[in-house]
Amino acid sequence: MILQVLFGFLAFSAIGSVNANANTNACYGSNVISAPSVDHRPVPWGTPSVHFSSLNGTLTTCCDSLDEIRAALDDIDDQILNLLNRRAAYVREATRFKSTRASVNVPSRNEAVLRQAEQQAVHIGVPVTIARAAMGAILNSSVPFEQCIFDAYHQ
Repeated sequence: MILQVLFGFLAFSAIGSVNANANTNACYGSNVISAPSVDHRPVPWGTPSVHFSSLNGTLTTCCDSLDEIRAALDDIDDQILNLLNRRAAYVREATRFKSTRASVNVPSRNEAVLRQAEQQAVHIGVPVTIARAAMGAILNSSVPFEQCIFDAYHQ
């Protein structure tokens, strides 16, 4: 669920061709979003290949410049940080329901969250490697945060 929120908050759905070589598949898993270059350039595509359909039905193509990409990434990063803030609030709240410090870190729950992230990534088109790494990093930072909260209230 959190992965869907994390990557779905843009309110865009990616539309792209899925036609890739083995090297690209190694990076993206089964979620390749662009076709390989046909003009032998050192980048994977020669023209913009990421197309987004907005909620109002218009189709846009990304991107005309590196500055445009960086501005979009900065905006996405801000949105991710806002979602992480929301998630941290729920993590803090979850601590109220845990009676021991050992109950804060539940490896089976962490693995279930990672599996869900992978499944959701396939469903929404996020490269599985990115989804697993991002959720892993979130979990690896959430556990010490929750332990700190637990310790603060149980001294």
